[in-house]
Amino acid sequence: MMWPHWCEYCANFMWGLIAQGVHCSDCGLNVHKQCSKLVPSDCQPDLRRIKKVFSCDLTTLVKAHNTTRPMVVDMCIKEIELRGLQSEGLYRVSGFSEHIEDVRLAFDRDGEKADISANVYNDINIIAGALKLYLRDLPIPVITFHVYSKFIQAAKMPNPDTRLEAIHEGLLLLPPAHYETLRYLMMHLKKVTMFEKDNFMNSENLGIVFGPTLMQPPEQNALATLNDMRHQKLIIQLLIEHEDVLF
Repeated sequence: MMWPHWCEYCANFMWGLIAQGVHCSDCGLNVHKQCSKLVPSDCQPDLRRIKKVFSCDLTTLVKAHNTTRPMVVDMCIKEIELRGLQSEGLYRVSGFSEHIEDVRLAFDRDGEKADISANVYNDINIIAGALKLYLRDLPIPVITFHVYSKFIQAAKMPNPDTRLEAIHEGLLLLPPAHYETLRYLMMHLKKVTMFEKDNFMNSENLGIVFGPTLMQPPEQNALATLNDMRHQKLIIQLLIEHEDVLF
């Protein structure tokens, strides 16, 4: 493939993309290395360059589709709230992995036109499993690597008020797409707990499920990850229980 030999910022000649230029994989912009320092970092990704939905950077995906949250999150939550809030063990019971994989492929292929209705997937655990898979496979977790340690330290604080204040401060450091996705998800999980007598899923149970899904340490250390699990659970549990004051 031939790259353009002209910088799209200064309009001067580039002797070769490798030698003098940089190429943005999100929007396709080609500029001099020096010019790249002057280009705003908030580019608008080109939908034609987004080859998949799952495993795609969250911010890139929402910018490409001009939404506040990934459509996967919106569509799965809408379907779950429509027909799954009373399902026993919601988010704890696993759907068939091959059917969850089918949902992933449908989103990657069809985007917002993917059909995840009961006509295609009668078992709501398949949709719940697909949502968890989407969140788990993000290259940067919803609670980003950058603020992970801040949330873990907050979970260790003995004073409940100080702990909530520290969590709130951590939330404000999240990128907009991550913040909005987390806020919307916590609102949903709060609704799930309102049907606890039917689904047997309280905030603690959901914290166990979603802690390692939404929070992953920057460095993959098995022992540290194991030690952090109870703190991850507590953070998600508190976000669900206090979503009205933390966000």
